[in-house]
Amino acid sequence: MSKTALLFAGQGAQVVGMGKDLAEQFPSARAWFEKANEALDYDLADICFNGPESELTKTEHAQPGIFLVSWVAFQLLKEKVPNLHFDAAAGLSLGEFTALAAAGVMSFEDCLRVVRQRGRFMQEACETTQGGMAAIIGLDEAPTREVCAEAGVELANLNCPGQLVISGETEKILQACELAKAKGAKRALPLAVAGAYHSKLMASAQPRLKETLAEIPINLPAVPVISNVTAQPHAASVDIHTRLVEQITSSVRWEESIRYLLAQGFTRFIEIGPGAALTGFMKRIDKSAEALNVADVPSLEATVARLG
Repeated sequence: MSKTALLFAGQGAQVVGMGKDLAEQFPSARAWFEKANEALDYDLADICFNGPESELTKTEHAQPGIFLVSWVAFQLLKEKVPNLHFDAAAGLSLGEFTALAAAGVMSFEDCLRVVRQRGRFMQEACETTQGGMAAIIGLDEAPTREVCAEAGVELANLNCPGQLVISGETEKILQACELAKAKGAKRALPLAVAGAYHSKLMASAQPRLKETLAEIPINLPAVPVISNVTAQPHAASVDIHTRLVEQITSSVRWEESIRYLLAQGFTRFIEIGPGAALTGFMKRIDKSAEALNVADVPSLEATVARLG
């Protein structure tokens, strides 16, 4: 029997208008957006639906916004496929929180508040440091690590073969891009991000996230949830706390996480949340795996039809 994993979108997937068609078409979706506004005491739904983009891309709005749209898409998929069964979950950076909520580790409201705080802490870390990130295309991990060591930056995301992301001080990132090109990278592109995520420049956010997580109940996951830090399933509740705090400055081992699931016999992967970046990564990791996604009404309908 085939095994199914749910994959949840990370920061960068945000786009003005996300979730709007879901809320307009499904009363249950609209209710989740209203519940989120009430929990946060501001109109996050309006920022997701109408922007402006300058507000949505702020980390403190983007993170809860992506979580919210992903959660709504997950709930609608369960509503439309009542016998939906999934055997594991994973999420890219922020998406790991959504995966944990989907597995029953945190309540919707608790997770929403945590990711809002996480976004604020990371935004403040960005504002007090001069950091950035860059995508390194077409260069293997080993030479990219050499580039990082030489330029004094860090390897932030190992997404899929041929796509890595580096993170660090802005000037050093520019230097690293030139070094990467010299080593044979097809492209080395600075990214339009607020700061150096998944690097030591985010360290000031860690103790504050630790305090926030300590205030909420953490349950054991109903299905395995893969940690970005270890590329292995989370274990005890205290382990979940620790890994989520470490994740802020650690590399996101996404390709390794997916390869772990493939080795466990997973053949179907459903990306949930705005965009389809994880589906793109999946195709580069293993073309033979079935990759579906739920981001809006058309993709929801297509996935429901396939699962039906």
